[in-house]
Amino acid sequence: MTNETPKQVRKLRFGRCELCQRKTDLTFHHLIPRKVHRRKSFSKRFSRDELHKGVNICRPCHRAIHKFHDETHIAKHLDTLEKLKADEKISTYLVWIRKQKIAD
Repeated sequence: MTNETPKQVRKLRFGRCELCQRKTDLTFHHLIPRKVHRRKSFSKRFSRDELHKGVNICRPCHRAIHKFHDETHIAKHLDTLEKLKADEKISTYLVWIRKQKIAD
């Protein structure tokens, strides 16, 4: 998991996905989705720095997280890299995606 701010991470374009471990272009995934940052239940419970923590993951993994779960569920139950990896739907997906070739 990265300690860099989202602006610093956006400059990182290529590396190893923190979920599937494949080397490819990366995107920044907020562990607590930005959509819920303004909700009082989250803004009171977490500091600004905690709200902006995230991981560098590939686009297919990023899409999969948001396909399997809505933002509120992600924020409440999948707010760490370890929890993401342990989620049943995501872990099943990771087994599959690790076998896939990376498009050029």
